[in-house]
Amino acid sequence: MGGRSSSPLDKRQQQHLKGQVDALLRNFLPQYRGQLAASILQQISLELGPQELARCQLLHSKKLPRVREHRGPLTQLWGHPPQWQPIFCVLRGDGRLEWFSHREEYENGGRPLGSTALTGYTILTSQREYLRLLDALCADSSGDHTQEEPDPLLEMPVNFPLFLQHPFRRHLCFSAATGEAQRSWRLVLQGGIRLRGTVLQRSQAPAALAFLDAIRLYRQHQGHFGHDDVTLGSDAEVLTTVLMRELLPALRAQTLPGLRGVGRARVWAWTELLDAVHAVVLAGASAGLRAFQPEKDELLVALEKTIRPDVDQMLQLRARVAGRLRAEVQGPLESCLHRKVDAQLPRVTQTLLNTVEAALAAVQALLVQGMDRLYCHLRGKPSGVRLRKEVYSFGEMPWDPELMQTCYREAERSKGRLRQLVAPFGFLGTQSVVFGAQDLAQQLMADAVATFLQLADQCLTTALDCNQAAQQLEKVRGRVLKKFQSDSGSAQRRFIRRWQICIFLPFVLSQLEPSCKAELPEFEGDVLAMGSPALTIEGIYEDVIRGLLLQRTDRELKKALGASNVSCALDCCSDAPWDQEGAGEDLTGSWAMSFGGLGSLHKVYGMVESVASWMEQHPPVL
Repeated sequence: MGGRSSSPLDKRQQQHLKGQVDALLRNFLPQYRGQLAASILQQISLELGPQELARCQLLHSKKLPRVREHRGPLTQLWGHPPQWQPIFCVLRGDGRLEWFSHREEYENGGRPLGSTALTGYTILTSQREYLRLLDALCADSSGDHTQEEPDPLLEMPVNFPLFLQHPFRRHLCFSAATGEAQRSWRLVLQGGIRLRGTVLQRSQAPAALAFLDAIRLYRQHQGHFGHDDVTLGSDAEVLTTVLMRELLPALRAQTLPGLRGVGRARVWAWTELLDAVHAVVLAGASAGLRAFQPEKDELLVALEKTIRPDVDQMLQLRARVAGRLRAEVQGPLESCLHRKVDAQLPRVTQTLLNTVEAALAAVQALLVQGMDRLYCHLRGKPSGVRLRKEVYSFGEMPWDPELMQTCYREAERSKGRLRQLVAPFGFLGTQSVVFGAQDLAQQLMADAVATFLQLADQCLTTALDCNQAAQQLEKVRGRVLKKFQSDSGSAQRRFIRRWQICIFLPFVLSQLEPSCKAELPEFEGDVLAMGSPALTIEGIYEDVIRGLLLQRTDRELKKALGASNVSCALDCCSDAPWDQEGAGEDLTGSWAMSFGGLGSLHKVYGMVESVASWMEQHPPVL
């Protein structure tokens, strides 16, 4: 499994799938265009609104999210019939996995035997657990393991396996030589999966925000109100997942009975078929979005020109219509919240708080350890080379998977509890919550490290001896910790607030749909008269529901935090999680090219070099 073979789909089947993709795009792109307009209006209204009372204290890291490139020998189960064969694997910094026949093939620039983006995969390191998963994938394989072909998974026990499972892709089965190698690969692969999965969530560009809203509305119109992990991945990958979920029941009914083999052999054939379908759908979605890109670029420019001059009039109209709608929906909404939400809201809020609070506490502990280690080295008597190595290691802390694993593990602890609490509300996105907490932990660590390095660079001058420099670093340590604690508190509140809305808003909208939404046409006249795609009655209605729901969730959040001024704390930082100029503007592939770009790294690494050079030139005097 994992090797490339000829497609099990004939030309007629491929053409049929391309037609399905075209139909999806025809239905989806109008939603996307409308949300682009709404996103531009939102962006302009925020620019014109009250400025933030306080800003983030830490410097924003200029380093783009990435994973450390990792490479080494593994064995892989592939071929027909599948056999364990030695390969050389490489995980790229953008979260793409490649495998070669041997190391020399990679070093000489040869083409890989195979490659895959890690979006949507999960990792299993237990052979028994993976076999149970295979048995569960096809109902008719339960209890029947008679194989028409030998099952290499049963013939040869694997001591240090790495099974990458995907709901719509061929499984990838690897094995490491040692437990240490297995752990290293598991950590970097998990980082690659998260990196690929949260590319849209990390972007604050209007196009990215509009795309996510358009996906949500498209699915709501099909009756899928609950938030889930469908939005993990790039825009083309998200559309592919949406369509694959629509196609899966028919695929299972029409093709599964005719697949070769029984039991696990049939499961493997099923995953190969799904992989072929996924490849056709992804290619079609990517092509469709690339074709839409010029229109999108022109539309964004045109929307900016047409909305900005009339923004005051639009906002006044929206406020007027929203006031009338609020009077209509507040009663039914309050009744819905009282009957179906209020009892669980405290538990959900506390679980979200536990998730992010534990992860960020682990970040602070690691940050303190890193700063203290540098301080101790400065007061000790290491070589200049050792000092330089320590400073570079400090600068790389956010991207060290082994080090950051303590923080990421904390974000995972409450996953099962949260899944149980939110299931009654149709929320199936707990993996997205965990990824969000892990991204936040990495972001704050990166910001804190960048801030420490810049402040250290400013205070370490040639006029200082080592004792004076150590005193200065101690002051920098205190300043960075205060800034971190301030930003950490604000980030926790934003995180909880965001996920409260993701959990409860779709549920509330589904509950109010039969009654309240039927009243919307009588409010539509004024909005239509405005003649702008940025204003729709449905959009204003959702804004009203969201605003009223936020009042309820903010009260609960205030209780959980024991805060005296939640609204101020919630708004004291920009929501932009990474300084990624232009991120999300070309979501069909160019985002991947930006990972590993060196231009944005020069400033931070210049600070590292400056601090390391100062330390090397000022050895401690004993």
